[in-house]
Amino acid sequence: MTGISEPLSAPLDIGFDYTRSLGPVHGRFATALRDRRILGVRGSDGRVHVPVVEYDPDTAAPLDDFVEVGQQGTVMTWSWVPEPLEGQPLPHPFAWAFVLLDGADTPMLHAVDVGSPEKISTGMRVQVRWAAERGNGIRDIACFEPVGAAQPAEPAEPEQEPVTMITSPVHLHYMHSASPEESRYLRGLTEGRLLGQRCPACGKVYVPPRGACPTDGVPTEEEVELADTGTVTTFCIVNVPFLGQRIKPPYVSAYVLLDGADIPFLHLVLGCAAEEVRMGMRVRAVWKPREEWGPTLQNIDHFTPTGEPDAPFETYARHL
Repeated sequence: MTGISEPLSAPLDIGFDYTRSLGPVHGRFATALRDRRILGVRGSDGRVHVPVVEYDPDTAAPLDDFVEVGQQGTVMTWSWVPEPLEGQPLPHPFAWAFVLLDGADTPMLHAVDVGSPEKISTGMRVQVRWAAERGNGIRDIACFEPVGAAQPAEPAEPEQEPVTMITSPVHLHYMHSASPEESRYLRGLTEGRLLGQRCPACGKVYVPPRGACPTDGVPTEEEVELADTGTVTTFCIVNVPFLGQRIKPPYVSAYVLLDGADIPFLHLVLGCAAEEVRMGMRVRAVWKPREEWGPTLQNIDHFTPTGEPDAPFETYARHL
């Protein structure tokens, strides 16, 4: 290898909506929040836990002695947030605080909206500010604010079903920097090349490449260009639709072992009925139009059968 290029970096955004069932304890807590009430649960030692816990911290016994607590409380300790992050309770500076609600024995963590750090202190009295839309668990409490702040009148609401499920959006944004080996691999993809690296000790070829061989722990310094043909080692027929899916089920996700490589990677196998895909099937990459290429394996739209005879099992048995 000659020349050293700067490693590639790119922002990565990961997000999904996590939907969970609440069960009888958290469901009752969430239902009360929806109705602008706060429940705690009493433990074996008499302490009232807020938020509720399903099992006693000391005895592990299930808990079901619910206690309604107040909507005012005392700041036990706090930390100022000058620059809120995406998804936090308030879009402007606020304090995270442990608030001990009246009638509770354990504090709850939530946001306190006071405008500046000079306006909050340990021992300060605060009250709940309810969210305009409720039914979202702990997010039904928009934040806490100083006691005495004016609150809009809430109209009476009709009887509603208990809250049994909540959906929590999860998002992560970060900058990923590829290793030098990954960067060469990604730059190769922009040229329509599949580059791996060989371990000098065991001779295994890794694609995508790794900086060191997992088997021998030595640097994989020899670059190897591979063909865009390979063998299906294992596969899964996807029958269940999900958010963001670009292909209508059923379709196949398969591990493809490129010719000359020693580790398979996951990709789509299309161009035939899902039930026709099998272990040992010979496949070839179908590349997107060249003008759509970038430093990504997505340059390969999918793999499709070549029509060749299936590879003998012993040729890929150690790569499953």
